Amino acid sequence: MVLVGALEFLERPTIAFVRLRDAVVLESALETLVPVRFIFILIGPTTTDMDYHECGRAMAALLADKAFNQAAFQAQSDGELTDAVGDFMDCCIVIPPTEIQDESMLTSLIPFQKKLLQERLHQSDPKLRLDLIHLPTASKSSGPPPEDSLARTGVLFGGMIRDLKRRYQYYVSDITDALNAQVVAAIIFIYFAALSPAITFGGLLADKVDNMMGVSELMISTSVLGIIFCLIAAQPVLVIGFSGPLLVFEEAFFNFCKSQDIEYIVGRVWVGAWLVVIVVVIVAFEGSFLVRFISRFTQEIFSILISLIFIYETFAKLEHPLILNYEHVNTTSVTHRPYPNTALLSMCLMFGTFSIAYYLRMFKNGKFLPGKIRRLLGDFGVPIAIFLMVAVDISIEDTYTQKLVVPKGLQVSNPKMRGWLINPMGEHKPFPIWLMFASVVPAMLVFILIFLESQITTLIVSKPERKMVKGSGFHMDLLILVSMGGLSAIFGIPWLSAATVRSVSHANALTVMSKGPKPEIEKVLEQRVSGVVVALLVGLSILMEPILKMIPITALFGIFLYMGITSLSGIQLWDRMLLLLIPKKYHPNEPYATKVSTKRMHVFTAIQMVCLAVLWMVKSSPVSLALPFVLILTIPLRMFMTGRLFTEQEMKYLDGDDAKATFEEEPGVDVYSETQMPL
Repeated sequence: MVLVGALEFLERPTIAFVRLRDAVVLESALETLVPVRFIFILIGPTTTDMDYHECGRAMAALLADKAFNQAAFQAQSDGELTDAVGDFMDCCIVIPPTEIQDESMLTSLIPFQKKLLQERLHQSDPKLRLDLIHLPTASKSSGPPPEDSLARTGVLFGGMIRDLKRRYQYYVSDITDALNAQVVAAIIFIYFAALSPAITFGGLLADKVDNMMGVSELMISTSVLGIIFCLIAAQPVLVIGFSGPLLVFEEAFFNFCKSQDIEYIVGRVWVGAWLVVIVVVIVAFEGSFLVRFISRFTQEIFSILISLIFIYETFAKLEHPLILNYEHVNTTSVTHRPYPNTALLSMCLMFGTFSIAYYLRMFKNGKFLPGKIRRLLGDFGVPIAIFLMVAVDISIEDTYTQKLVVPKGLQVSNPKMRGWLINPMGEHKPFPIWLMFASVVPAMLVFILIFLESQITTLIVSKPERKMVKGSGFHMDLLILVSMGGLSAIFGIPWLSAATVRSVSHANALTVMSKGPKPEIEKVLEQRVSGVVVALLVGLSILMEPILKMIPITALFGIFLYMGITSLSGIQLWDRMLLLLIPKKYHPNEPYATKVSTKRMHVFTAIQMVCLAVLWMVKSSPVSLALPFVLILTIPLRMFMTGRLFTEQEMKYLDGDDAKATFEEEPGVDVYSETQMPL
């Protein structure tokens, strides 16, 4: 039943499309007693130029088609319904009446169009096959979202047990779902994305802690702990690694131990022991439910902070090889080309790596070449960019560039001061007993750092927009991550947390997008293989030193820049920051821009930007250890704003689930299908 009409008191057109659970006979609405399953209503003001009658005819024609009718009958969301409209229009062939010379033209076109539609529906979604006459049954790899993983059970370790029951039933599919070429591309990309921070942060860590830990320890930690985590974690899409906040803590704790004449590497063992105690208590009482209070307001501030750190560190680190070369030229007799050549080539290699990877990512959604080739080039954009920049660097023989430094063999960074097993009672002198108990204070600080970064990263990766169906495990993953870090301290290797930018990049690389004029996320290839292989490759990199030392380190800085910029995609705060510079008439058709006044939206954005600036200043100041506490303050700030500065309805669209983020096209997109027919 299609109902259209105009009403003078309306300000804009309104559409309603209803699918009844059971067909009913509407005696008062229809002259013929026919069961009705679909109802389409279009009403609007009389002042508009819209032809309601023609719109109604178009909708009636759609519903009269058996293929579209079946698609509308089985659609599980409004997105599937609009996709069905797009598929129908893609297969339409319009012939002006004056061009029809005889019926033979129609008889030849109709079978071709039916075959075209049949093939398109088979490729896009098996649920929309023309020969399917029943609703699809739920399976382990698809279906409704899992239950709330943060709901408290009231039982000791109840949340962790529930995580195990919910997530481990998919363990077999976590292996079989990895049989996909897109997973191979993700492995190569994330390998370099994980190797680069491990080496870079390892070098910075060695400098901060007097070489007591360095590249060797961080690479082994990233490899061993990464393999264990991906094999048993509830959310194996997360990529664990070292981070800036943890580097700040290590430096502060080392300086404290040095000032008190305490063995730093032994003190970490006792901090690790307390970490295990703390996390067991927190998980036993389901403390992860506190994540409920971390709204989009805090998540997006933290996400942009991490992305900006990656972008800033890219340019900050670009200076290092130039300084090293300058010192090398002035302290040795080796003749090199002038310093500006190194500066120019280093910058070209960095921007070249970024540009090639970024534009191959965009090329995937273009018009040139068949879709499979475009997707192949886009998915392997990062390794292609690195290979090309290595070739450029090798071809330019007369200019020095610093290469990737990888340790040779399994040896500690400072073999004179420590081994692979740390004595908790002291390496070279007795460790103070009072400090064994006092270590609970720095342990609490480390726990807060890991808790915030890991849980916020899990929230970001598991957003409903990604349509991940296997669920997450906040309690289980926290216990695994912190316990591994605490126990690893006895081996003198760094503790890790879920790395936000690397995890988001991993999830994006595993995201499958729908085909059509407006691609949407179909699913994420939730599996364990890519994480395990990446961690294994990072560990084997120690044995691949002859090959990896050919890579210029500035090419890895390009990957830093690529991850920082691409991770901004999908962050609503970043989109709203850009809207500050865009006239209102060009604002997107999103709830936060259409259902909230522009002025109020800009005020909300400005408040988040101030919070971001404060966090940046704290991070860059001597009190950088207070960063997690300042970040926590954004939670009560958001609560204070609700009902005072902004109404609950406004907060719903600006900071709630209705404020849906927009994700860029990721691996699997094929906007211009080869079977698309011109109208």
